[in-house]
Amino acid sequence: MKKFIVIILALITFGCAEDYLDRSSLTALSENSFWQNESDALLGINGIYDALQSRVLYSGNLSGQIGLPHHDSFGDNSFNRWKWEGGGRYVEANIDPSHSLFRNFWNSLYSGIGRANAAIERIAEIPEENITEEKRSQLLGQAKFLRALFYYHIAVYFEQAPLILEVQTLEEAYVEKNSYEEISNQIVQDLEEAISVLPPAYPDNQYGYATQGAAKGILARFHIYNGNYQEVVNLTGDLMGAGYSLESDYATLFTQAGEFSDEILFSVRFFQDPATGNGETFSATYQGIPKVDHQPMPNAVNSYYAKDGLPIEESPLFDPENEGENRDPRAKISVFFEGDIFNLDLNRSFTGNTNTGYGYRKYTRMQASADGTVNVFGPGSQDFIVLRYADVLLMRAEALTELGQLEEVPELLNMVRERVGMPTVEEVEGTGLSQSELREIVRHERRVELMFEGLRFFDLKRWDKMEEAYMRISEDNVPAYNPNYRGIRSTSFPIPLSELDANPNLTQNPGWD
Repeated sequence: MKKFIVIILALITFGCAEDYLDRSSLTALSENSFWQNESDALLGINGIYDALQSRVLYSGNLSGQIGLPHHDSFGDNSFNRWKWEGGGRYVEANIDPSHSLFRNFWNSLYSGIGRANAAIERIAEIPEENITEEKRSQLLGQAKFLRALFYYHIAVYFEQAPLILEVQTLEEAYVEKNSYEEISNQIVQDLEEAISVLPPAYPDNQYGYATQGAAKGILARFHIYNGNYQEVVNLTGDLMGAGYSLESDYATLFTQAGEFSDEILFSVRFFQDPATGNGETFSATYQGIPKVDHQPMPNAVNSYYAKDGLPIEESPLFDPENEGENRDPRAKISVFFEGDIFNLDLNRSFTGNTNTGYGYRKYTRMQASADGTVNVFGPGSQDFIVLRYADVLLMRAEALTELGQLEEVPELLNMVRERVGMPTVEEVEGTGLSQSELREIVRHERRVELMFEGLRFFDLKRWDKMEEAYMRISEDNVPAYNPNYRGIRSTSFPIPLSELDANPNLTQNPGWD
């Protein structure tokens, strides 16, 4: 039976989850009779984790709202066919600050931040006779980790936004925005404080709570985004000795069978309740066609090498009439090729009937659950991996490359490649590689290893490669897709118009005013 964290929201603290998400992002919380003991504190912490399960954050959606699992559609990895959801219009530069994409994302992030602020403020005030200091510290560490994770997305996507660190009254809600540097400094501070108090692990029945390793990993990810490469080397070095390892079967990671893998540093946990219909929808698909609203781009599919480690245009093993064969195994695990069975219940094959000719496979449900409670197109129970050990190894490889410390880099790349049976760097690219050569190899490995895990926008932006990505999208010539690179409007989000209308002290972000 699937183990999970029971998410219980104290109504007096947060109200109904859906109602909470519909509220203004800077609305005050009413909680006078809550936060009295350790039990209350744990409920409050669970409420913050619940915020991660918003449709526009980690639970995704089959239609209507783009969640983080599908943020590869903001780059060159996938095509958002139902462009009204936001991703397609964003790439076509046919979107403005009034679009629900920006409003819903912003509101969900600040909902989580508000819950974290309440927990940080009120857990510190619980009388010492009602909570142990060890438990108080751990719960505060989790709240700071989660607040940092929400602000991490604010920093990457919006760059400038209000930095709210306390529970606000309505009178205090009319704040100005803060700089990227101020937000960045707070993210680092929260994660460093979390690292100092979080445990390395929890009992099995508490699996899914943030650990010290999770905090170090997210901090490494934020440092690499900011080009702080020595910090990345230090943190990933710690993580390499912390008991994490690569899952032997890459495909297993993206199924319920892989949810407790030693490769996972942090995941957002989901449980589908047949009585309520709650659960994630990022793994849902359709009976007659794979997830049509998000489709792999041809340039992304072509980035998977043949199994001899050579690009498909160079390898004698590649057969354009049978694209999925003799390829890097990660291709068939991530992409449905024409002729692949995508619906095991109906024994239905993919006919290539998408705009791009390919279908989303990674994380996609192909079969109803054994007890029949979860089908392929409804809510499910698949956890979403926020950070895994392969990413840690690739971050370390990238940081060492940028520092010019090249000796360890091939070994790190080989660990990731050998897990899926791909040739080593030495066997294909050779030895004595230069910094620029290794940089391209590392970046390619990140793309194929982490394809469709919501990190492509993050990578393209920090590498300053978004314009090149738009050129690849154009060259793919996908029907009904017209990419239009617009500089900062293609690498950042605007402050939602609804926030500007409600708060006269806010000003629009550069490039969007």
